Amino acid sequence: MTNYGVSPEEFLRIASALPEVELHQHSEEWVGIRVRGKGFGYLSEAKGTAQIKATMQEQEAMVAENPEVYAPSWGGGRFAWVEVRLAKVDPAELTELITEAWCLTAPRALVTSYETADRS
Repeated sequence: MTNYGVSPEEFLRIASALPEVELHQHSEEWVGIRVRGKGFGYLSEAKGTAQIKATMQEQEAMVAENPEVYAPSWGGGRFAWVEVRLAKVDPAELTELITEAWCLTAPRALVTSYETADRS
C-alpha cells in the first residue's frame, strides 16, 4: 500500500533540491518558491496546501482525475496554478509536479543543464 501525504517540511525539501531554488516569505501565510527570482510554487503551512504552477491543460487534467487532492487555483495565458492538499498527495506525484513547475519557470539553459546532469 502506498503512503500518501507530505508534511510542509517535506514539500520544501523536495522544492529546495532543485537548482537555484530560493525560498521567500511571500506574505504572513505563504512561503514562495522561486528560481532566479520567478515564482513557481507557494506553501501555506496553516492551510496544509501548496499552489504549484502548471499549464492550463495539466491543471484541468489533474483536477478532473483527482479532485480530492487537486483543485484549480488561478490561471491566465499559458499557465494555471493547482492547489495541492498536502495530506492527500502521492509524494512521487508531488515531486514530479514541483519539478515540472520548476522547468516551466527556470531559464532554458538551467533546465537543460539539470536534465543533462540528471541523466548522468
